[in-house]
Amino acid sequence: MTGFANPLRGEAQLPIAGAPRLLRPSFTALVAAEEELGPLFALVERAGAGQLRLAEIAALFWHCLADRQGITREQVGAAVLEAGLAATATPLRMLLGEILRGQQ
Repeated sequence: MTGFANPLRGEAQLPIAGAPRLLRPSFTALVAAEEELGPLFALVERAGAGQLRLAEIAALFWHCLADRQGITREQVGAAVLEAGLAATATPLRMLLGEILRGQQ
């Protein structure tokens, strides 16, 4: 899916495999991320302390992909590496902000 991200919904975009991909922190996506990564509040705390691991960022992005069709988890990790931590900070901030804030 290459639709535009709606920041009011906590959505973000990340280029993966040559195309912008929509990251949507839906309830289902966040529950799946929490199952893998542990409590989301602890994830936010680790991020705030600069202790978030690359694998955790890629996993959160993977679970929040609005459309995974044709995308592998390895491609998500490669996209994080390719973009670099500075560039992935923006979508990460959007997703973590939505976790803390909730839907308005």
